[in-house]
Amino acid sequence: MKMFVEPERIYLHRDAVDFRKSIDGLVAIVEGELERDAYTGALFLFCNKAKDKLK
Repeated sequence: MKMFVEPERIYLHRDAVDFRKSIDGLVAIVEGELERDAYTGALFLFCNKAKDKLK
């Protein structure tokens, strides 16, 4: 198992995201709001409403 990743790019979605969303919901945000391809190997980070946690 690979423990550390070295993504080409890192994207931060700054708006709050409901952390109950599944992977499909997060992919929809990446492709709809960020207008990026979710399957490029980039790392996408999401924050909660309090902005004290990342997913």
